[in-house]
Amino acid sequence: MIDLAAKKNITVLAIESSCDETAAAVVVNARDVLSNVIASQIEVHRRFGGVVPEVASRNHTLALPGVVDRALSLSGLELSGIDAIAVTYGAGLLGALLTGVAYAKGLSYASGIPLVAVSHVKGHIAANYLAHPDLEFPYICVLASGGHSAIVNITDYDKLETLGSTLDDAAGEAFDKVARVLGLPYPGGPEIQRLAREGKPCIDFGRPLKNRAGFDFSFSGLKTAVINYTANNQKNGYSKADAAASFELAAASHLADNAVRAALAKGVRSIALSGGVGANIKLRELLTNACAPHGIKTYFLPLGLCTDNAAMIAAEAYFMIRKGKAFAGLELDAQASLKII
Repeated sequence: MIDLAAKKNITVLAIESSCDETAAAVVVNARDVLSNVIASQIEVHRRFGGVVPEVASRNHTLALPGVVDRALSLSGLELSGIDAIAVTYGAGLLGALLTGVAYAKGLSYASGIPLVAVSHVKGHIAANYLAHPDLEFPYICVLASGGHSAIVNITDYDKLETLGSTLDDAAGEAFDKVARVLGLPYPGGPEIQRLAREGKPCIDFGRPLKNRAGFDFSFSGLKTAVINYTANNQKNGYSKADAAASFELAAASHLADNAVRAALAKGVRSIALSGGVGANIKLRELLTNACAPHGIKTYFLPLGLCTDNAAMIAAEAYFMIRKGKAFAGLELDAQASLKII
């Protein structure tokens, strides 16, 4: 195997297909994004009110060749100019993951380019290094996505400590479920945010885990509170905008409060926000305001790096290579579930 870790510049072609975004990117040294192509399936799944795994897998299979070719074309490179091929192998929808893994393995085998298996979760964290070259260790990362919610203390690229995680629903999952209750289309996060702007956070849906120590999350109770509220007020009517604003505030406060408490407990002065829910304006606002009195600096991603993308997978692969992590073989298989760390 070529000693890529010794190379000055490492160019990675990455493939991401963990859910409903077919993505490919070419990135040099986890800093220089030459291309970042995403083929979204939102319109396909919107009619169903959420992601249908079989439909997602089929669309990945159709989209992958064109997305990868487009990423290479936009980068100005041929496949021969790629040093490593990275692919998301977990966590996510098993069928969707398998399409990307199979394609990446075939490309690696045919070209002789080394293959790197990347955790989708760690990819979300690595997105911070693409957007914030000035981000220094240690820092707290708040990971809030459709499938994961966690607070991670990071002291090096490969030294991560999970301080808290969700006990039930992930934050993004809760946003989608509440959106369906309110009759909003998929994906729920942007729709909740849009509707919340028209309402007031005047409904008390409770504070999750308010009497529990630690930094874990729980969003199932908030979802249930919204369901009960809408059911109990169906006849008399209620403001959907107020319900959206109240849920958004409760969920965002839960994430922001735990993040700041974790940073103070660890003596860390930087908090980075990753994942699709990290695009939420209310969450960014609350986190910024909560951090300011303590002199904690906040790092937010551009919207394109919050949601699933392949550039973040390329970034994580780069640091794996630099740290001498083993390359994957053709026996690589997809895994629907992975530990955060």
